[in-house]
Amino acid sequence: MDKENQNSLKLYLRLLEYIKPLWFYFVLSFIGYIAFAATQAGYAHLIKYFIEALQGESDELIYLVPAGAVVLAVLRAMGSFVGGYYMSKVGQHVVHTLRCEMFDRMVKFPCTVFDNNKAGRLINRITGNVGKVTGAVTSAITIIVREGMTIIFLMGYLVWVNWKLTLVFVVIAPLIALVVVWAGKRLRALSHKAQEAAGEITHILGETINGYRVMRSYGGEEYEKERFRKASKEGLRQGIKMQRTTGISTPLIQLLVVGALAVVMYLVLSLREIEEVGTLLAYVVAAGLIPKPMRQLSEVYGTVQKALAACERIFQHLDEGVEKDKGLVKEGCIAGAVSIQNVCFKYDKGRDLILNKVSLEIKKGQSVGLVGQSGSGKSTLASLIPRFYEYDEGTIKIDNIEIKDFQLKYLRKNISLVTQNVTLFNDTIANNIAYGDLDGYSRGAIEKAAEMAYAKEFILKLPNGFDTQIGDNGVKLSGGQRQRLSIARAILKDAPILVLDEATSALDTESEMQIQRALEMVMKNRTTLVIAHRLSTIKSVDKIVVLEQGGIIEEGSHDDLLDIGGAYSLFHKLQFQK
Repeated sequence: MDKENQNSLKLYLRLLEYIKPLWFYFVLSFIGYIAFAATQAGYAHLIKYFIEALQGESDELIYLVPAGAVVLAVLRAMGSFVGGYYMSKVGQHVVHTLRCEMFDRMVKFPCTVFDNNKAGRLINRITGNVGKVTGAVTSAITIIVREGMTIIFLMGYLVWVNWKLTLVFVVIAPLIALVVVWAGKRLRALSHKAQEAAGEITHILGETINGYRVMRSYGGEEYEKERFRKASKEGLRQGIKMQRTTGISTPLIQLLVVGALAVVMYLVLSLREIEEVGTLLAYVVAAGLIPKPMRQLSEVYGTVQKALAACERIFQHLDEGVEKDKGLVKEGCIAGAVSIQNVCFKYDKGRDLILNKVSLEIKKGQSVGLVGQSGSGKSTLASLIPRFYEYDEGTIKIDNIEIKDFQLKYLRKNISLVTQNVTLFNDTIANNIAYGDLDGYSRGAIEKAAEMAYAKEFILKLPNGFDTQIGDNGVKLSGGQRQRLSIARAILKDAPILVLDEATSALDTESEMQIQRALEMVMKNRTTLVIAHRLSTIKSVDKIVVLEQGGIIEEGSHDDLLDIGGAYSLFHKLQFQK
């Protein structure tokens, strides 16, 4: 067995593992399809008795043949229903299990996986690829069992009637196998390319929908239409190639089978004076029933190969590494003292360091402002504390415990995060404030957090107050309103460490002043890291740290840094001159 076939078998066996818990449904389906397949040979044999009845050999046959036809029809219908229903049940359960496993895995991915993969590609894995697996689990197994058993029963009947004539079908089997294998390999390769094209289409759709304001503002309609057209054209091209392969292989197999059938018909006609007419006619009918299941079996190999191409993507997703979480500390009271010592970090191997030997001490309850030009490492440094990324060298400690020793869920439970890119969900305002672990808070606590974030006033003016649906990512709210909900969420969390990454950037001057007062109150007795371009938002922090090219170049209070006349003083002059 070559490497590709070994890989295919391995993938399919792994996929079949998901059927094991559903073995009872699978057995019921198998029994149903056996009953269905047996009726095919039964119909052929009934022809023999029909001919005998026509020839008047037995009066009883006048009643038995129609009754037999009815019995076979009922058995066939019942077998088809039982087989189809329970096989569908197996397939849908497998798809459900795979989707849930893939989603569960995805929420544990490191941030780097999301950074390095297009959203459309990840979405297509869970939606498009899993859907294709249904073909391998239900359609393919259904055809293999139903049509395979049909061929077995028909071939068994043919051998029983006249084994010598049946040798003709055995001769063409290797030729059919060659055509099937060629078509299957080609379809699998083309299916990979088709899935890439589908992922690109999903990605472009997502970007266009999410960025429709920018697209319209900058006249990007034609650009997006051309981009989508190219992706769709690539999908069309691969689809046509797949159809061409199927279009060649299927008629070729039919031609081989019908050719064999023609030889059998010639031989039957040659034997008409030796054998009984009823027996020969039954044989021809049974032989004539073989091409259809043979054709479907030949097509199913291509279906399996396309599904296996999807399986490769699925299992690649399921085998993707997750966030490292070997920490054992999962309880106790975190005070919030943060110690950063000689930390180095880069996003990818071979790239320049984003942070280079950064050391910073933040006392419990102290507020620290991070200042610097874009790309200086401010947001990266803040992202390392909740372990969104793993640093390469150095240590980061909270209360003298390295953050890698904390259980991830416990570590993040003690850190509130407010960023400039607010993420809200298509849900009510109350559920967006009390999101995730916060869903146990009372309505009173939610309203209090909203009030502290200066959000309650505008919320109460909405049609349903805190129960108002805000649309996809809060599209029904203004930028300032969305930011206040994000701040209310952080207030409700009441964590000892607070990270504010451009938290007031989306607010107008009046709102910013209100939010600033709210944040100053929230920051009391909390260790706070404030990242800001607007220097007015960090004037009152205990310490300001200036970063440049991944390193700390200045550190001190607002007044001290102005007196030094260095980088911070220059930032201050430039900003307030404007």
